[in-house]
Amino acid sequence: MSYRDLRNFTEMMRSLGYPRLISMENFRQPNFPLVAEILLWLIKSYDPNLDLPSDIDTEQDRIFFIRSTAQLMATKAHIKLNTKKLYGADGYAVKEILKITTILYNAMKANKQNEENNSSENAKAKFDISNKITDLKQSRHLASDITTRGASVYDLLGEEPDLRDQRTTALARPLELDDLEDRVSKSVSSVEEQHQHTERMLNNIASDEANLEAKIQKKKQELERNQKRLKSLQAVRPAFMDEFEKLEAELQKLYTGYFEKYRNLVYLEQQLEENNKIEQEKFEVHFWQA
Repeated sequence: MSYRDLRNFTEMMRSLGYPRLISMENFRQPNFPLVAEILLWLIKSYDPNLDLPSDIDTEQDRIFFIRSTAQLMATKAHIKLNTKKLYGADGYAVKEILKITTILYNAMKANKQNEENNSSENAKAKFDISNKITDLKQSRHLASDITTRGASVYDLLGEEPDLRDQRTTALARPLELDDLEDRVSKSVSSVEEQHQHTERMLNNIASDEANLEAKIQKKKQELERNQKRLKSLQAVRPAFMDEFEKLEAELQKLYTGYFEKYRNLVYLEQQLEENNKIEQEKFEVHFWQA
């Protein structure tokens, strides 16, 4: 992620009216709450009717939030977002968010230009980004639909020469009842086989369900037995517990005595050091006087 992209992102967010001050230092380290807040604000600005989950407490909630955001932008705005980079919530995530921010920023600029062109009428309309976004989405949808339908028509027209020959051959061939009856019989047999196969699968599902129920019941019984055993073990007092408590009390007394003696030793060492220092100073004064 370049410094230029980070700078453009912060400037665009400030121009769009984002209520919180964003600095380039916010994305030096992963900052998922800030990325989620920005995405929610941008999507609400894009279309107020869109609804996104706001829970990001757990890892599964964050994954679901990123997937929902990417899916909404892909279906509504035809913007492809890299979910791995968004989940990273660092400088690379800003590069993905910049795709949404650029569309909103361009729409805002286009709206401002229209207002400047109509300034002679002395009626500056209040900036409403939702109208521009709706027109943009409709244009994108129509362009995508036209492209898809055009490709489909082109493929069908390419198959027309072969289909024309097959159609002509089929219409020119006389209708044979025996052949028709044979094909109908084969179709009926195929449907009956599929029906029998489906019934066998349903029977297998019923038997599998019974086996799973038996296994679940068995596991429940084992769980109840283990819980009862755990309760009984928790209620029993170990044989060595009395001796342990006695030794623990003695250890506490010994530690208290040790701590008191150690504190006295430290104090005496400090006093000795101070006395030695005083004696040394007296010796030096006597030496210089002599």
